[in-house]
Amino acid sequence: MRIAEKRIYDIQFCMNNPLSSLDWSLIRAFLAVAEQGSLSAAARHLGASQPTLGRQIKAIESQLGADLFHRHSKGFELTPLGQSMLPPAQIMRDAAHQIDLKAAGQVDHLEGSVRITASVATSIYHMPDIISRLRQEEPRIQIDLVPSDESTNLLYREADIAVRMFKPQQLDLITQYLGELELGIFASHSYLQRRGAPQTLSELASHDIVGYDHNTAIIDGMAQAGIPATRDMFPVRCDDNAAYWELIKAGCGIGFAQRCVGNATPGITELDFGLTIPGLPVWLTAHEAMRHTPRIRRVWDVLAEALKPLMG
Repeated sequence: MRIAEKRIYDIQFCMNNPLSSLDWSLIRAFLAVAEQGSLSAAARHLGASQPTLGRQIKAIESQLGADLFHRHSKGFELTPLGQSMLPPAQIMRDAAHQIDLKAAGQVDHLEGSVRITASVATSIYHMPDIISRLRQEEPRIQIDLVPSDESTNLLYREADIAVRMFKPQQLDLITQYLGELELGIFASHSYLQRRGAPQTLSELASHDIVGYDHNTAIIDGMAQAGIPATRDMFPVRCDDNAAYWELIKAGCGIGFAQRCVGNATPGITELDFGLTIPGLPVWLTAHEAMRHTPRIRRVWDVLAEALKPLMG
């Protein structure tokens, strides 16, 4: 089926479906519960309360005159009717988001909100100075900062601009590669005074190394450098990069960090073992319908200009 024909089919499918006569808030509640599997998870996803969602599910079932879910101890499971309603509800959501994107993309002045999502570490160590500059230069632009290591969905406007450590592959997104953040090996002065500074990789293996908990990046990197490593060899472990860096600063052990952060931190020394550590690629990403909105274009340009000097 060609794309144009599929669009027509989708629209006709929605218009002929019982959902087309329902209030959008009820359809949105149905989608959240169907996709999340429980009222509590759906409430967190939508930023709503469980009682409100519960009432909305009862209302949509009452208007349709049938149950859309089987309730059980582990959550909500779609009935056959609910399963048949899910595809048109998803089509309606996509159409609503497209309308929202098109309308937002037509705003032609430098004011309003821009929602930026970035990794937790980037949000803590780099974004405050950039946002301060933005507020001084563009006081009519409001910034919502969302620190997250999850892949926020730009297509649904959960963010307007994302600072990513990978290149998104979704269609309808535009990206700009900024470079790579160099990584280094660091230890606090207090740790080095207590344990001494390792001079070789073999000596490093006998020191306390702050590792990740579930993330295998450090183990994989050490293996590539010829250092056999397992999770158990790290006496302290943490997957949150901001907390991880605080552990290094406190003297819990030797660890890895962005060089631009480590070398700017008092009481910290970089250890050089002649290793080539792969850097973190940095990409700016936005939905193509939003990229040319003046306020978003302005924030994009400032982000690119401010982040590039941090790259190796």
